[in-house]
Amino acid sequence: MFHISEIPSSHALLYKSFFLQGLIDDEDNFRISPHDEMESSFPTLDRVDSFTLGAFVDKEWAGVVSFERDGATREKLRHKGTLFRMLVGKEYRGQGIGRQLIQAVIDRVKRHTDIEQINLTVIADNHGAKKLYESFGFRTFSVEERATKWKGRYFTEEQMALWLR
Repeated sequence: MFHISEIPSSHALLYKSFFLQGLIDDEDNFRISPHDEMESSFPTLDRVDSFTLGAFVDKEWAGVVSFERDGATREKLRHKGTLFRMLVGKEYRGQGIGRQLIQAVIDRVKRHTDIEQINLTVIADNHGAKKLYESFGFRTFSVEERATKWKGRYFTEEQMALWLR
């Protein structure tokens, strides 16, 4: 059994360790490299519209997801937010953890904000992730070929959106 809770920025080192391993395990499915992660700060700001959630089995990290409102300083974009850095550890896949993390983000956004739309980006060949997002109602609205390049290979990305209101 697992539980989901918010990960505050004060746990950045634990988060970074878990996420870095995910980037190594699934390097083709992220737009950031392990080196990028080593240089970056915690992805969110510990606010109602900028948060990171973790899934834990006992006290072991099993998955993470982050969310942030778009347009923190731009009024015309504040109706949207982005779900990003979605990761379930390899040994925990297929147990519904990803589904519960996404549902927790959607529930929290609906309950605590005026955000109307959640966007995300997914590597087009990551069929399992796309199918999961589509099961929540996310729909592709844009495709970018050669969006990322890693180790001499190009990857196409799809941008997806879920309209909440």
